[in-house]
Amino acid sequence: MKVLNIGSMNLDYVYSVDHIIAPGETQATYGMNVFLGGKGINQSIALAKAGVYIYHGGMIGEDGQVFLDACREHGVHDEFIRTIDEKTGHTIIQVDKNAQNCILLFGGANQSLTEEYIDEVLEHFEAGDILLLQNEVNKLDYIIDRAYDRKLVIALNPSPYNEKIEVCDLSKISIFLLNEIEGAQITGLTEPDDILASMRKRFPEAKIVLTLGKDGARYSDKDCEYEQPIFPVKAVDTTAAGDTFTGYFLAGLIRGMEIPDILRMSAKASSIAVTRNGAVQSIPKREEVEAALSAD
Repeated sequence: MKVLNIGSMNLDYVYSVDHIIAPGETQATYGMNVFLGGKGINQSIALAKAGVYIYHGGMIGEDGQVFLDACREHGVHDEFIRTIDEKTGHTIIQVDKNAQNCILLFGGANQSLTEEYIDEVLEHFEAGDILLLQNEVNKLDYIIDRAYDRKLVIALNPSPYNEKIEVCDLSKISIFLLNEIEGAQITGLTEPDDILASMRKRFPEAKIVLTLGKDGARYSDKDCEYEQPIFPVKAVDTTAAGDTFTGYFLAGLIRGMEIPDILRMSAKASSIAVTRNGAVQSIPKREEVEAALSAD
């Protein structure tokens, strides 16, 4: 089995602020840092740190060499990353004194995928291989359709949720990884029980992971349902919490772990990540997560 993630790569400009800025307000920041980010590369690095042999696909500009360096540093295979004549995607992130954030996203090279490029990459994968997707690159519907034709197992983190998700054939998704906001946007419902029931009805063969912030996470499929509370910590930056959970959850599935153990491992990894600044830099390695679990 091979694992491919066609996903975003963003330079994250992170500003430390007292509070999330209001319309018309000017506010001095406590500091600014530049981190590597993007849901795509965050999740690939989370998978790699969790011990998975992961290929990353996507596009960067000439200013994106740092992503190739990071892939080689963290063990992500980068042969499907292309450098093009476009600015690398970037974000402007505010992180307030309570570790809450808001994010402004510029797609850049992430929005430059072509059908020819997608076909070329997918030719290297076959039935039973896993494809992980988010919604920070273009042509998401085309990727899903072609991957499904090749009988890949498709895992989708539908973030950010917008009209691009609505034109995708979500019946082709095998694993949904979403938070309560995305769950509400897909189903029109707000209570976790209702969201899961609606998702199970619409996608009866899919595995569904619903993260709920301070209320932990829920898992549901046609045979079982589980809950996982958070591990309480003092959070300093929640930017990569969901991406860390996604990477570790898929890693657990790939390793054949039981769902309750996967959820516990994923929650512990996320709890470590939120105690650190940045995205890529905050994601713990599997050895650290396992040691922390053993110490509990």
